[in-house]
Amino acid sequence: MAKFSADLLVRQGRLIDPTHGTDARLDILIRQGKIVQSAPSLPAPPDVPVLMATGLVVAPGFIDIHTHLREPGYEHKETIQSGTTAAAAGGICAVAAMPNTIPPPDSGDHLQLALERAQTAVVRYYPIACVTVGRQGRGALAPLAELAELGAVAFSDDGDPVQDEALMRRALEIARDLDRPIFPHEEVKSLTAGGCMHAGEVAARLSVKGMPAAGEEEMVARDIELVRQTGGPLHIAHISTAGTAQLVRRAKADGLPVTCEVLPHHFVLTDREVERQGPAAKMSPPLREPADVEAMLAGLADGTIEVIATDHAPHTAEEKAQALTRAPMGIVGLETAVGLTLTYLVDRVLSLHEAIARWTCHPARILRLPGGALTPGMPGDLTLLDLAREWEVVPEHFRSKSRNTPFAGYRLKGKAVATIVGGQIVYSELAA
Repeated sequence: MAKFSADLLVRQGRLIDPTHGTDARLDILIRQGKIVQSAPSLPAPPDVPVLMATGLVVAPGFIDIHTHLREPGYEHKETIQSGTTAAAAGGICAVAAMPNTIPPPDSGDHLQLALERAQTAVVRYYPIACVTVGRQGRGALAPLAELAELGAVAFSDDGDPVQDEALMRRALEIARDLDRPIFPHEEVKSLTAGGCMHAGEVAARLSVKGMPAAGEEEMVARDIELVRQTGGPLHIAHISTAGTAQLVRRAKADGLPVTCEVLPHHFVLTDREVERQGPAAKMSPPLREPADVEAMLAGLADGTIEVIATDHAPHTAEEKAQALTRAPMGIVGLETAVGLTLTYLVDRVLSLHEAIARWTCHPARILRLPGGALTPGMPGDLTLLDLAREWEVVPEHFRSKSRNTPFAGYRLKGKAVATIVGGQIVYSELAA
């Protein structure tokens, strides 16, 4: 994007670049939006602003590959401008936007509309287009080649599975030829219909219908088998069960082009949170049992799970104030995900390098995006982290239009304090 093209010299930060194994105190120079060089001490060109990063980690710009920005169609929940402003405040330099909009990006014209609206984006915006016309999961495939040509980085029917197996097989074949992943919501609706949380002891206590783990795992197993048949790239959204983690682990061991992501709430919270917070902890896939949380942590530790994403899903306070069985699924995450990663994973499950890789080089590789590394010629996107910063999650301070989070009041350690996109400081808590 041409608007992200500025000059900046970032001085004396601890540069961590997992791609190159870099971990050193270095300056980094950005010219016309691109990284030029890094070195222990760079002279400051007279026309280039300087940002001091002493005591901070300077990482490649973080990428969230699973975000809902709601525009067009649901601007009362979020807009591209408000959502990407929230992303910047959370340390996210680029977002991949899911297609559950009105209209959905299932045609060239509809994708062009989304791209026109995205001129208001505060960070880089990458569209994920539909797999099927109308996001129906059956009927006709969307024009995947045309959508890829226009800039779609992946294909998803988001929130709804591609139910037609033959259609999914054909989509994977086309995705293989286009080198764009299919990014499905994995759910057997006949098993989960009417469910509002995980099917387990807590749901039984609350006397509500649950969503069994099999509702996720059976569709994941089907799609991995289709990858085996076609060789098409599959990125599995928001895995949440121990069974799914094991299915992905086996697929990767077999050399299949299968990747996956996990969301912070699935490695921090269990279904017991629904009993405590009600609709604030309602999402799809739902919060699961402690053994599933442990499986997410194990999958991160052994590399089965390459990516952390947010699945940022804004809803109004009025919508979330409804009864558990009626309130919509989803929570916001753009402004809390990095802090949750640093607090709950770093030095417990992952090294700092490994955690940063889950937000940078891995998502860039999976969606074939520029960035994710501090290589000369790459976009000048940086996320600056203060590992010592202790802070409280206060939803009233969110830049998002919505406040629906189960993490209100959480005390976190580690925060993104500046976000730089193409050399442009789009968010900063640092002194001028």
